Amino acid sequence: SNSFEQLWINFVNEKLQQFFNHHMFVLEQEEYEREGIQWQFIDFGLDLQSCIDLIEKPLGIISMLDEECIVPKANDMTYVDKLNNQHLGKHPNFQKAKAPKGNQAQAHFAIIHYAGTVRYNADMWLDKNKDPLNDSAVAVLKTCDKNSLIHQIWEDYITDVDREESASRGWQRSKC
Repeated sequence: SNSFEQLWINFVNEKLQQFFNHHMFVLEQEEYEREGIQWQFIDFGLDLQSCIDLIEKPLGIISMLDEECIVPKANDMTYVDKLNNQHLGKHPNFQKAKAPKGNQAQAHFAIIHYAGTVRYNADMWLDKNKDPLNDSAVAVLKTCDKNSLIHQIWEDYITDVDREESASRGWQRSKC
């Protein structure tokens, strides 16, 4: 079964595939229509939004994980219980994991991704989710002048260094 990091990899792949499908199929067919090109609409059945929503929307896998990380006495199994209560039998892309075969690790739930059903083991998810970003990496991203999008995304992220500088400036002002 797969863990925390694999969920993120699969989530990004899901979003990239959705982006590709939308631009290659949906927008292309809309352009045909605008240009008056005769064609027959083809439903490629490739809308992956349901799986993306399961992961990123409020009460989705990520927001529920973030919430569980601040609940006192929460652990990986309380998180899995909440996921099951919220999604099992209610969301088409969320399933109970099948029993492990052979030497497969136990899985706590499964997600139906565009490429297939993936079993996930939630051990250590709360700890991994609490792991902070490295301030040095964020500092590099914040000062990225060559790509305005990257700069824009990270400019408001406050690092420990930013907090210390802000506190120092506040202390200096209060001395005056």
